[in-house]
Amino acid sequence: MSNLPDEAFRDTIGTIDEGGKRKFIFPKKPSGKFYDYRKIVSYVLLAILVINPFIKVNGNQFMMFNIIERRFNIFGFPFWPQDFYLFVISMLVGVVFIILFTVVFGRIFCGWICPQTIFLEMVFRRIEYWIDGDRGSQSRLARQEWNAEKIRKRLIKWTIFFIISFAIANVFLAYLVGSDALLLMIEQGPIQQASNFIALLIFTGVFYFVFVWFREQVCIIACPYGRLQGVLLDNKSINVAYDFVRGEKEEGRAKFNKKEDRALTGKGDCIDCLQCVHVCPMGIDIRNGTQLECTNCTACIDECDHIMESVGLPKGLIRYASEDEIVKKEPFKFTARMKGYSAVLFILLSIFVGMLFLRTDLQAVVLRLPGQLFQHKGEKISNVYTYKIVNKTMKDYNDIHFELIDQKGEIRNVGKQHFKVPKEGISQGTLFIEIDEVLLESDKTNVKIGVYNGKELLETTKTNFLGPRSFN
Repeated sequence: MSNLPDEAFRDTIGTIDEGGKRKFIFPKKPSGKFYDYRKIVSYVLLAILVINPFIKVNGNQFMMFNIIERRFNIFGFPFWPQDFYLFVISMLVGVVFIILFTVVFGRIFCGWICPQTIFLEMVFRRIEYWIDGDRGSQSRLARQEWNAEKIRKRLIKWTIFFIISFAIANVFLAYLVGSDALLLMIEQGPIQQASNFIALLIFTGVFYFVFVWFREQVCIIACPYGRLQGVLLDNKSINVAYDFVRGEKEEGRAKFNKKEDRALTGKGDCIDCLQCVHVCPMGIDIRNGTQLECTNCTACIDECDHIMESVGLPKGLIRYASEDEIVKKEPFKFTARMKGYSAVLFILLSIFVGMLFLRTDLQAVVLRLPGQLFQHKGEKISNVYTYKIVNKTMKDYNDIHFELIDQKGEIRNVGKQHFKVPKEGISQGTLFIEIDEVLLESDKTNVKIGVYNGKELLETTKTNFLGPRSFN
């Protein structure tokens, strides 16, 4: 195959010129079957992304990642610092799922699901096409002197981009501090909510910088997932791939000539029109093979299929395929490696679901006060404890009290015997446990304590009770 590329392209990236300066990409406006599918998927995901922090399930925000207060809501389930192990397992499930998805389907997550790609390609880039025009118009406008037309278009575009960045920052802040805090900031104004408002402005600036200037470099430079795919992909992974066997053949690619029969001349089906390069939002040539920059956005598939149809050649020169399918004509197989990742994912999911069902809405911890010995109170032995109760729900518990389970004795709370634990709140204090000395079988007895709201048992916890036998 005479036209196969050398590896020199791997030493450079499409967004940097030979002098090391930023080179802006002006991709051709995509169109076609896959692009229509992507638009549907993208706008559904955008709607979910915007609506998520404002949905409540049993009073809990559907999705929230409040890192400062260490409170997380995932699908309406609240996770407190005490539930951090569950949060870690859920993140591991997500990571393993993405790894498995990458091993099977390559970097399709980046092109179809990643919020960065969706916002850039389906929001900001479409507005850019509307204001600046298609690829050629954008390129000419960039080289054009600053006249009235260029100033007008730049001001309109940058103003709209800032407004959208500000809106995205509001949604992002709702995920971090909660939608209630965001609505309170809107109600009270930026002066009374200065910290949240400053955070909002910072996020707005970051998003504006990313979508106006940094753009696709996030995927190439900042995102670690691009490097991760280099480790995960193999010859059996399905990617957006150029069929070089068909495209190059014996004589390599060549310009189209309607008067010749390419099958007789030995020329490849690739007519070297460069449309797949012009439409690529990452500025790469898919014909060079799998590359770090490729996000599997399928724009090149749509464009190549359109060209093939126009010149009367079969579509699918660029398509979803594995290297083994192109070279060896082997169909997709679920390999042992994929089965291994699937098994790990299944185990993690099982553990997570099991722990989720065992998790309680109210968590209680009762611990003996350090450095304190037991006390004799007549025929009874008394130990002093501290307790901490965490209410993870969005409802108040107004009649909380303690009772011993499977053990005769008495619990006396310091203060009110029945007290309130507010929604998403914490109650802590001190209590005494008194048990008749004759009922103690050893110097250290395990006692089980029930936490009740009225007559309803909400949680049980265990602690140690010390007696005088430890000195016999």
